[in-house]
Amino acid sequence: MTRDEKRYLDKVQQLGCMAGACTNMRCGAPAEIHHIRTGKGMAQRATHFEVIPLCPDHHRNGGYGVAIHAGQQAWESIYGSELGLLEAVQRRLERLK
Repeated sequence: MTRDEKRYLDKVQQLGCMAGACTNMRCGAPAEIHHIRTGKGMAQRATHFEVIPLCPDHHRNGGYGVAIHAGQQAWESIYGSELGLLEAVQRRLERLK
């Protein structure tokens, strides 16, 4: 990982969970970095610049309909698409400059 990638991931993580009205303060856990899967093959992974911050529950612990890794289609029907959230992350970072 390059220094620029690390710096970017740190900024994204500080935004807090992007799922609905969730915030890191509510669940008390720092955001985890989720590399988007939309448009990627089975063995492919997004770059470190194609990420969204999610709390542990919305990322991997919450179960079906809560955690993106427990059922992406159900998750996206509730919280929005990965690409939409990626755009929201980029807009928020742009405003922070």
